[in-house]
Parts: sequence; structure tokens; C-alpha cells
Amino acid sequence: MQDDVVVAVRAGQVGRRLTWPWFLVVVVVYAGIIQGLGRLIGVDTGYSDSQFPTTESLVRNALIPIGASIVFAAGVVTWLGWWGEVLRYRVPVRRWVRWVPISMLAVALVGLNYGHLADQSASLVVCLLLLGLFVGVGEELMFRGIGVHVFSRAGFSEGRVALYSSLIFGLVHVSNAFGQGAQALLQALIVSTSGYFFYLCLRVAGVILLPMLVHGLWDTSLISNLVGDKPAVSVGMLLAVLLQVTLIVVLIAKRHSIEPARPTEAARPPQAGV
Repeated sequence: MQDDVVVAVRAGQVGRRLTWPWFLVVVVVYAGIIQGLGRLIGVDTGYSDSQFPTTESLVRNALIPIGASIVFAAGVVTWLGWWGEVLRYRVPVRRWVRWVPISMLAVALVGLNYGHLADQSASLVVCLLLLGLFVGVGEELMFRGIGVHVFSRAGFSEGRVALYSSLIFGLVHVSNAFGQGAQALLQALIVSTSGYFFYLCLRVAGVILLPMLVHGLWDTSLISNLVGDKPAVSVGMLLAVLLQVTLIVVLIAKRHSIEPARPTEAARPPQAGV
């Protein structure tokens, strides 16, 4: 037991240990809180084509359940003693990867359905902004915070850390099938790719605040079309889809040039005695 602690401290792994199977249990509880509270205190919106037709529906169906999941995720990080690690992830990438968060932030800001939001009540708009904040903080804390570090501590390569944390992030959204049906499966696939983009945002910044910001604005932009009595699809939705496809193609093509280039023999400093 003492040897394990020493090894962990030497590797910079302080705090309690969480294996990936137990992380899956944590994720199930996390999703259960959101879905369970949503069903317990949520309001029926089956009468409307909109996801959040009223301020009350947004608060009770989303804000409160997601807020509770944030408290749970923060409690897990506190219990593990991982706050220092979760807030920072110093694994650099090549400079071109910076265009992932830059392009996502730009499309999110341009794609907000400003005209549709101008027709909604101030309380609904404020709650939408809070929802974006809650989603960004809660989901990034769970998946790019706890999840990434679980797989990293387990000794997986960065490619596998990215893959597994993103797949689990996507699979969690299958729980939406309880309210959305089979389309949740497609959503889970799309969300998995988004999870990889948010992982790259973490790598670019080295701190979790950037993926929280990008994730929050991205979801706010998308949900801005789904509030109020009648949903109103905007050009912003098309921009988001186009960027998603573009990033997938670019990252597949340049997947081997994401990690920093290794120094060549010629570039290495001469060793003593050589």
C-alpha cells in the first residue's frame, strides 16, 4: 500500500486511485442524476415542438438536473483529491491544433440565433446562458476532467485517452433515448466527435477552462434554436454541421501530426564526452 502511494507521488499522481471500470460506475450515477431528476421534477413538453418552450421547462428539465450533476462531479473530484490535476493537463500539441477551439468559438458566436432569442423573454434567455455554462462546466469536469485523468493514470497512450473518454462521453448521451428515441443514437455518435474536439481544446490550453468555455458556447449556440414556443432553425445550425464535418476530415487527414514533433538527432544538444 505504501509503495503504491510512493509510486503515485513520484509520477505526480496524488490523491486516491480510480480505475476505469469504477469510472464507468461514476458516469452511470452521473447520467442517472440528470435523467432521474429530469423525470422527477421535469415538466411535460410533449405539447410543443420546442425542447424548452418556457423558462420553467428549461429550469426544471435541464438547469436543476445538470446543476445537481455538477455538484456530484465536483464531489467526486474532491473525494479523489484530484483538483490540481483536473484543472491542468500539460500535454502539448502542435500549433495548428489551435484552430480547433478558435473555429468552434467563432462558429458558436456567429451561429447564435440572435433574432430568435430577441423574441424570447429575458428570463428564458438568461436561463439559456446559464444552461450553456452548466453544460460546459459539468460535462467537461466529468469527461475531460475525471475521465481523461482516469485513462491517463491507467497508462494509456494519448490516442487511447482521447478515444475512450470521447466514446464514453458520446455513449452517455444515449440516455437521451428515453426522451428522444432512436435519434439519440445518432446524437451519441456526433457527440463523441465533439468530445474529441473538446479534448483537443484541453490539450491546446493545458487548462480545463478552455474546453468548458468552448463547450458551453457551442451548446448555447445550438440550443438557441430550440427555445421558446416554436423552434427556429438558423444558418448557424448549418455552420455548426459544416464545421463538424470539416474538423473530422482535417483531423483524420492530419491525425499523425497532432503530437509535437520529436527532436531530430541533429537538433539534440551534444552529450558530454562526445
